[in-house]
Amino acid sequence: MTSTTSARFRLVPMRPRDPGEAGRAASTLELFFDLVFVIAVSIASSHLHDTVTDGRLGEGVTNYLLVFFGIWWAWMNFTWFATSFDTDDWLYRVLTIVQMGGVLILAAGIGPVFSDGDFRLLIGGYVLMRVIMISQWLRAARGAGPARWTTIVYACGIGIAQVLWVAWLAIDDPVMRAAGLGLLILAEVAVPVIAETRGTTPWHPHHITERYGCFTIIVLGESLLASADTIFDALAEVADIVPLISLGVLSLIVTAAMWWIYFWPPHHRAIGSLGGSLRYGYGHYFIFAAAGAFSAGVGIEADSQLGDSALDPVLATFTVSVPIAVFVLGVWLLAIRANANGIVNTVVPVCALLVLLDPIIPIPTFLTTFFMIIIVITLIVIPPKGGGSEYDAEVVAG
Repeated sequence: MTSTTSARFRLVPMRPRDPGEAGRAASTLELFFDLVFVIAVSIASSHLHDTVTDGRLGEGVTNYLLVFFGIWWAWMNFTWFATSFDTDDWLYRVLTIVQMGGVLILAAGIGPVFSDGDFRLLIGGYVLMRVIMISQWLRAARGAGPARWTTIVYACGIGIAQVLWVAWLAIDDPVMRAAGLGLLILAEVAVPVIAETRGTTPWHPHHITERYGCFTIIVLGESLLASADTIFDALAEVADIVPLISLGVLSLIVTAAMWWIYFWPPHHRAIGSLGGSLRYGYGHYFIFAAAGAFSAGVGIEADSQLGDSALDPVLATFTVSVPIAVFVLGVWLLAIRANANGIVNTVVPVCALLVLLDPIIPIPTFLTTFFMIIIVITLIVIPPKGGGSEYDAEVVAG
């Protein structure tokens, strides 16, 4: 009956993908899917910049981290599902495009969160994306074989969480609202842990890490574009353009260094086990969020130089250096540390921490740039253990 129905509607049976499939790479649909998430990241970064420039640092950072959780979690759940069950038939594509619509609704709801603390539109878009994922997991359950129970746990867990998100909107008490928000986030991140302990879904190490790499490039590209736009706009407002040009050059160097650092280690080695996969997947929240916040920091620093910021100049410089330090330390912990010798494992974290000294000198981001270059030179001289990179000979052979 299932085969007859699938043939009638031109559907591909949704069965677990081979985790050792040769030549598995990100599909054009997956790359297309990523683009709408970049819109959401860009809007979140822009509102972070505006809020912090107004002098509301704590409020801006808190709202940004909350909004970014929704962006990251929805992207990550789709990505891991796709590596296990992607069929690329018409129904899978249509449901994925509907999810993209949910991302755009979520993006439209970011502004109200920052301006009024209104989460209704953002949660509406988020719930739409998650409901589509429930339908995907239920479809996968029909042909999942040994992973059937796991797919059902995913569908049920996600469904319960979405009901609770809608109920959370009705809470008025600020303390209860904050506590409920924290519990809901914990509930969301607990679903994969509970589901995968029942029987793991198959993931393709090279495919999944390529997907993370693609998203990293896109977020870094968005940061580079936003930083450039900020500096170009500011050039028309000042007579002395040297500091802004210096900031632009240093931003380019730092962004290139972040890219270099991220793609130095062979990421696929980090997800050989369930524990490693969970650490890798969840740890990227900080890497992605830091990359997105970096462009906001450059904008805040530029506003500070123009005298258009209510934020203390020292704190303004920290909004550049802290995201960079978090990004580098995150990559080191998740992918570099296990694939590097003692020299690399000393230089990378020490230099990442030393960028936090940047605010003590009068040249914005100079120390950050200097230490990032030191890291890159070290990585050029010393290859990863066992050789190779994310796109090493093993991938080429595949």
